[in-house]
Amino acid sequence: MDEIREEAELAEQARIRREKLSKLQEEGHDPYRITSYPVDADSKTVKEQFELREGTEVTVAGRLMSRRVMGKASFSHISDRFGQLQIYVTRQDVGEDVYTAYKKDFDIGDIVGVKGFVFKTQTGEVSVHAKELVMLSKALLPLPEKYNGLQNMDTKYRLRHIDLIVNQDVRDTFYKRAKIVRAIRAFLDGRGFIEAETPILLPLEIGADARPFKTHHNALDLDMFLRIETELYLKRLIVGGFEKVYEMGRIFRNEGMDSKHNPEFTTVEIYQAYIDYHAVMDFVEELYKYVAIEACGTLAIEYQGTVLDFGHWEKLTMQEAVKKYAGVDFTQISSDEEARAVAAEKGVELEKGKDSKGHILAAFFDAFVEDKLIRPTFIYDYPVEISPLAKRKPEDPAMTERFEYFMMGMEMGNAFSELNDPIDQEKRMAEQAAKKRAQGTNAQVDEDFIDALNHGMPPTGGLGLGVDRLVMLLTNSASIRDVLLFPTMKPKK
Repeated sequence: MDEIREEAELAEQARIRREKLSKLQEEGHDPYRITSYPVDADSKTVKEQFELREGTEVTVAGRLMSRRVMGKASFSHISDRFGQLQIYVTRQDVGEDVYTAYKKDFDIGDIVGVKGFVFKTQTGEVSVHAKELVMLSKALLPLPEKYNGLQNMDTKYRLRHIDLIVNQDVRDTFYKRAKIVRAIRAFLDGRGFIEAETPILLPLEIGADARPFKTHHNALDLDMFLRIETELYLKRLIVGGFEKVYEMGRIFRNEGMDSKHNPEFTTVEIYQAYIDYHAVMDFVEELYKYVAIEACGTLAIEYQGTVLDFGHWEKLTMQEAVKKYAGVDFTQISSDEEARAVAAEKGVELEKGKDSKGHILAAFFDAFVEDKLIRPTFIYDYPVEISPLAKRKPEDPAMTERFEYFMMGMEMGNAFSELNDPIDQEKRMAEQAAKKRAQGTNAQVDEDFIDALNHGMPPTGGLGLGVDRLVMLLTNSASIRDVLLFPTMKPKK
């Protein structure tokens, strides 16, 4: 019943606002016919530069967020991209007709333009004394919850435009996101990396674990797949002579959704010739320090009550981490059968077809370790079974030169000494694709990528990091949906 009542009230308010709009249009004051307004100041500059601007004329614009009518004079607040600014409106200064319209025809949510001089009220609030007041756009629907913000999380994400209007902290999150993205690009550009753009629509489904979205190209009569990574194309560029290359862009995975996962998300993949995964670890530390300072001004980042020090990172091999947190030393396990017995003893469930020692080591890591990695931590030397694109360790071919790094129990990035042996790479991809086909997919080996490797790729270090999760940390946001302007939502009926 409450929902029905709210819908009825909303409909009534919309009707009244439309009547006000019709009245304004009949009087020759159609706000939608206004094409521009000569704004020359904003809430931030007016407040921060009050000593310079006091008594001077400014032109500001924004959304009407409050109104306090007191006879012949009134106070309101307008909201622009930087925050709110008080305006003082008097009948004497704006004229009888405008002041009457301001009281009767203006509504909270309307976009208004104000020209006037800067002053400070008796209570000390920096304000603009209006000499001109113009409605620039009529809001035909009211703002929610008496303008105190959206409380329902589904509504916040579904109606992000309203969330941004009423919640300055939400706007601040996305301003900081833009700052973080700029800082990542500045770090990479400053070190000589070239930004590339690779295809989003791919002609085949590769054998990687992630499940792709499928579509159809009508002109070619060809099924196509949205990319699940940018790696294989970027490494073609390394083959072609781009010794430092990166791409920041959207990735699409047809998988579950939770506080850490969204079907479309943003990554940065970075490749540099002639370095290995140890150098990439150093690179990650430098990148995170740079971005933290640029975005937050400190290396001590508080996230959900925990302080993360981006200046200090722990390093453990996967086997060391499992021994530390699960009490099982995989260096002393010599066979798949022995590993399976230890898994049964510890109650670790194994996926079908993933019961080798390497797979079981990874399963132990997932079960006992990942959620314990709170401080910035590198986990390196991964089993070859779960690292089809990473170079084997020369001294231990069962392991690869791969690492992932974690904070607050979240994987933040993944890196390799990239596999550049085309024979080994083709074999691993064929095995991976065969396993995927056994699960009912049409996974294939990317023969064009293998052809590129056959032309010779230099030793290369590669890194992929999740931009959204980094933004979560640096904005103290609990869910990935809080840092995506328009997270994936199930449509309402």
